[in-house]
Amino acid sequence: MERKNGISPEDLYELKSAADPNVSPDGTRLLYIQTHIDKEKKEYVSNLYHLDLQTKESHQWTYGKDRVSSPRWSPDGNKAAFVSNRSSLNQIYVIPLAGGEAMQVTKCKNGASNPVWSPCGKKLAFTVSLEDSETLEQEPSKEAEKKELEPLEVERMKYKSDAQGFLNDRKTYIAVIDLETFELSQLTSGRHDAQLQSWSPDGKYIAYTCDEAEDKDFSFQNDVFLYELENGASKKVTEGSGVYWQATWSPDSSYLSFIGHLQEFRNATHPKIWLYQLKEGELSCFSEAFDAPIGDQMVGDFHQGAASPGVQWTEDNEGFYFLATDNGNTAIYYGNVSGEIYPSIVENQHIYGFSLAPGKHHGVVAISTPTMPGELFAVSLDQGGIEQLTNVNGDALANKELVQAEVFEFEGAEGWKVQGWMMKPAGFEEGKKYPMILEIHGGPHAMYGNTFMNEFQILAAQGYAVLFVNPRGSHGYGQDFVDAVRGDYGGNDYNDIMHGVDHALKTFDFIDETRLGVTGGSYGGFMTNWIVGHTDRFKAAVTQRCISNWISFYGVSDIGYYFSEWQIGADLNDIEKLWKHSPIAYVNQIKTPLLIIHSEKDYRCPIEQSEQLFIALKRQKKETKFIRFPESNHELSRSGKPALRMKRLEYIRDWFKDYL
Repeated sequence: MERKNGISPEDLYELKSAADPNVSPDGTRLLYIQTHIDKEKKEYVSNLYHLDLQTKESHQWTYGKDRVSSPRWSPDGNKAAFVSNRSSLNQIYVIPLAGGEAMQVTKCKNGASNPVWSPCGKKLAFTVSLEDSETLEQEPSKEAEKKELEPLEVERMKYKSDAQGFLNDRKTYIAVIDLETFELSQLTSGRHDAQLQSWSPDGKYIAYTCDEAEDKDFSFQNDVFLYELENGASKKVTEGSGVYWQATWSPDSSYLSFIGHLQEFRNATHPKIWLYQLKEGELSCFSEAFDAPIGDQMVGDFHQGAASPGVQWTEDNEGFYFLATDNGNTAIYYGNVSGEIYPSIVENQHIYGFSLAPGKHHGVVAISTPTMPGELFAVSLDQGGIEQLTNVNGDALANKELVQAEVFEFEGAEGWKVQGWMMKPAGFEEGKKYPMILEIHGGPHAMYGNTFMNEFQILAAQGYAVLFVNPRGSHGYGQDFVDAVRGDYGGNDYNDIMHGVDHALKTFDFIDETRLGVTGGSYGGFMTNWIVGHTDRFKAAVTQRCISNWISFYGVSDIGYYFSEWQIGADLNDIEKLWKHSPIAYVNQIKTPLLIIHSEKDYRCPIEQSEQLFIALKRQKKETKFIRFPESNHELSRSGKPALRMKRLEYIRDWFKDYL
């Protein structure tokens, strides 16, 4: 039998991502977003698709070479709203179920996003961004404005963002458009950003979140508010010490559910489910005793347009379904207002989205596994049935060999149990020895698991075994586990990882221990730097979007001034501790050939972190190369410009090919 080839970086042009499923109100139809890369433009293109859940027939609803997102059914199911950038800015469109051209319903100067239907279906709430001098009625300029270069005046610490670049003076507000008269109404205003969440089924309230603190530089809260449409008054539901998001209603509007936490362990805190009883005005933490983070904390490098599903209620107004991250998987659980929790879909897989027919126990889930990039499935959560609906990558992968990931558990530092996975090389032959590459995730509060990893499959196709583990600091193994890395970077997290390498060498006799490589990005880049500064076991290394010097990181990252304090436990008054945990402090000990990859516009881990490391290595005539990616940020590996994203994969592949 002729052996199939594994996948290559160029195969990204052939692969498609199916995400953000939305089931119609009557449960018979589905909307979802399908994304691919246009070979000519070398840009992402996403379109809206409709699928009949009874006949299983699928049809493309939007065309063109633009981006579409946020599909939302009207309450009667006769039309849908979505967001598209076909007019250069993101604006909201409405398309009828019966067919025909989508109608643009917003023409806001700076765009519009996040459409939310009113229960009557005659209005849409949405999010809009405005400066003080701008109004809701202003439309985008038809001619591109030529602006002269001006200095940037900075008075606040939070003045830049990896996702947005330098921040402007715009604030986000909530607005409503009447779809019959096209009259616009602005509901929120002032100095604070408001994030639209949901409209109550009884039509009386709009839930939104907002940080009302005056000093935003030292505020990391986000409270939940109810805007009463009858009188325009806002009521705060939470009280200032937590951060909350994804607010959804029970069908009878008696409960408001949302996700968040009180920041007890800063950014290492498990997100939880909270319930607010509207009539009694009582707030409680539903999942306090559930020792797993709510939501999807899985690390991935493929899916485009995935959206958090939040809590989805059943028709009895007492039960609901939610997503949680647990032991290398994301799973759907059922809960009720009495405090009970039961597993519903708990398999070795990554659920990266789901949508239930309103009030029902059936719907559609988006699932990925190590050998399946991602497809949509119809599910019955109370009966247990599941049926595949899409096969968006069937043709592209028909003649490709994808490698399964074998899960295992080992003893890490201090006897803690740690989970890991091994992927054999594509075309594996018994009796042969293979080089192995260790992959380290970022975060550090994220989780590797049973999902498709494009980079891992490309390395396996090149003949490498791929090892990946979840050291302490990773989500999915309890609150104590995820918090344990704080203040101990390079300590027992490093020991966990190296114990994983030792376990792999003892367990898998096909690994050539003389040909080991290591790579990772962000925190994984920090750990790659740390590893090569503390051991010579690896013959090649690739550090990506890394941290090398906590002292300089303190002021240059968009999160640096608080992340260093939260994670390392030191600020600039404790230079000794910051230096102790800095990989660059151990550069004299680095002997491993090191490829350094970084994006020019990475504001999360700024490129100066790699510049320092590169010069320090070159000064000592160490084997290294520095690759700078233009017009790219911290998200290069996941959603970066397609051509550069593929170049990155080629550089990693070729570096290991040269040295392993």
